[in-house]
Amino acid sequence: MFARILGAASALALSAGAAAADYTLHIVHINDLHSRIEPVNKYDSTCNAEDNAEGKCFGGFARVATKIAELRKELAGENLLVMDAGDQYQGSLMYTTYKGDVEIEMMEKVGFDVMAVGNHEFDDGPEGLAKLVDGVSFPVISGNIDVSRSNVLAGKVTNHVVLEVGGEKVAIISALATDTAETSSPGEAVVFQDEIESLKADVAALEAEGVTKIIALNHVGVKKDMAIAEAVAGLDAVVGGHSHTKFSNTEEGAMAYPTMVGNVPVVQAYAYSKYVGHLVLTFDDAGVVTAATGDTILLDASVAEDAEIVARVADLAGPIEEMKSRVVAEAAEVIGGDRETCRSKECTMGNLVADAMLDRVKDQGVEIAIQNGGGLRSSIDAGEVTMGEVLSVLPFQNTLSTFEVTGEAVLAALENGASQYEETAGRFAQVAGMSYTVDPSQPAGARISDVMVGGAPLDMAKVYKLVSNNYVRNGGDGYKMFRDAENAYDFGPDLADVTAEYLAKNGAYTPYTDGRITVK
Repeated sequence: MFARILGAASALALSAGAAAADYTLHIVHINDLHSRIEPVNKYDSTCNAEDNAEGKCFGGFARVATKIAELRKELAGENLLVMDAGDQYQGSLMYTTYKGDVEIEMMEKVGFDVMAVGNHEFDDGPEGLAKLVDGVSFPVISGNIDVSRSNVLAGKVTNHVVLEVGGEKVAIISALATDTAETSSPGEAVVFQDEIESLKADVAALEAEGVTKIIALNHVGVKKDMAIAEAVAGLDAVVGGHSHTKFSNTEEGAMAYPTMVGNVPVVQAYAYSKYVGHLVLTFDDAGVVTAATGDTILLDASVAEDAEIVARVADLAGPIEEMKSRVVAEAAEVIGGDRETCRSKECTMGNLVADAMLDRVKDQGVEIAIQNGGGLRSSIDAGEVTMGEVLSVLPFQNTLSTFEVTGEAVLAALENGASQYEETAGRFAQVAGMSYTVDPSQPAGARISDVMVGGAPLDMAKVYKLVSNNYVRNGGDGYKMFRDAENAYDFGPDLADVTAEYLAKNGAYTPYTDGRITVK
């Protein structure tokens, strides 16, 4: 089913009466900006001033603001909604330093109509999301989370919102990935409901109120978005995030914009402020979508940066610029940390970080290092490596954790890492001190084989000493088998510092792969 859908035409006229329809809605959207307040380079990490001046950079909030302002001017008098599908938080030193203040300020400057809660909005617990909701003037919604038991969030997160646009009621509903408890820190008081069941209930309630135009603004990933579009009757469009999927009608390898699931258009706009999406929906008098067109817009150097925001960002960057610009090492080649690779196979950034962790604690008898691929957030270009670049790769302030588990738990951890392989989930295990084979064609839980530790087969009964980051050790990304590990110590040095120091002592570091992960 999905293979057929993925090949669908990018724009679909659904009835001969489309041209006669009396209501057109423009949806301008972003997702997964991940604190890329400043422009980014081709590797999605913060771009330096020289490259930006030479026109080599993309995005940044100053370009997002310019493009959305241009679209508002161009579409003056038209029906327009500006949406954010979640994950403003986490991914740069701006978030690490200011903990959401900058993201809130920039979103207010742009002026959104609605935002969906992303999983990373919980990275600093319910308090982090509460800060965002209280700080912005537009609704922040999520329909499948119950926050009523949270003394921090109760009454703050709206289930859905109905906006009047051009005299018509347009409902925005939302769902957040149910594994957020594993990928972030919402706390036990936030209760999740199945995404599809929640959205079905919201559509039914809205239709009972006579609302006929319903958009799902989700943070669940493209695979789940397409399942939602197929399963939830009454949706007119799905605007998504979470999987950082590239939709484009001009870029090779991208999904068509929009991709149709039956009569429902599904869209997303990659990530990291690099694109703005523009979806155009035409409705007939009965509120049925008769045409869906549009595309993503690349925010390259041809898009001018908003001068006021550039000046403000420079002020904000001042206190951290010295630390960011400090050269810590040199890379002989690009160290690849792109999302698709590090969440599906051995990648050079995964090897670097896992090697660095293992090297740091090898004198403690530690044999195995495991790093979740989702904890690697960007690549590093060849040449001088700054601390800012390292922190762009490892922005979460995770600390080294050492602990002891049996070989049985090690195998369970690797199976967990491969359990959502088809979704390129962040739990995929990058490793050091060991090797393994993954077969994605097998069912989850039976995908791992040929596990070797220090050149010997994994002994299921033996107790091994491991190193990981404190997020994984405490059960993040599904690694629940590590929660009750023996002799756990979660308060080692910051993983970014460990990686920077490892790079520094290796001269001009040459990235490599050595076959430690085999994919059948």
